[in-house]
Amino acid sequence: MEILLIGAAACCTALILSAWLMTFARWFPIEGIDGKFLVDYKTMIRAHVDYALMALFNLAFYAVGSRIELPVFACWCVAIGGFANPTIFTIAAFDPAFWNKRQWRLFSATSFVLTTIGFLTISWILVKQFLAS
Repeated sequence: MEILLIGAAACCTALILSAWLMTFARWFPIEGIDGKFLVDYKTMIRAHVDYALMALFNLAFYAVGSRIELPVFACWCVAIGGFANPTIFTIAAFDPAFWNKRQWRLFSATSFVLTTIGFLTISWILVKQFLAS
C-alpha cells in the first residue's frame, strides 16, 4: 500500500515541474521553447490539474487503507495509472500529432485500463465496507 505514497510523491513532483515549465513559458518566452517546444499550453494545464487530482487520490486511498484492507494490486494500478494518465497530457502538450500515433494510443489505453481497474476495485471495497457497517 506504500506504493500510493510513492505515486503521490511522483505526481506532486510532476505537478511542481509542470508549474515551473508553464510559468517560464509564459513569463520568460524563450525562442525555440515557447510555441515550438511547448506547443499546446491548454493541454499542459490539463496535465497539471490531473497530476494534482491523482496525487490527492493516492493520498486519500492511502489514508483509507490505514483503516480498510486494500488490495495491493489495486494500489499499484492506482499509483501507476494515476501517474501515467496526466503524463499522456504532458506528452501531448509537446507533440501536436500525439493523438494520431499508435504507440501513444496503446500507452493511453493501457494507462486507462490500469487506472480503471485500480479505482473500481478500491471503490468496490469501499462500497462493500459501507454496506457491511
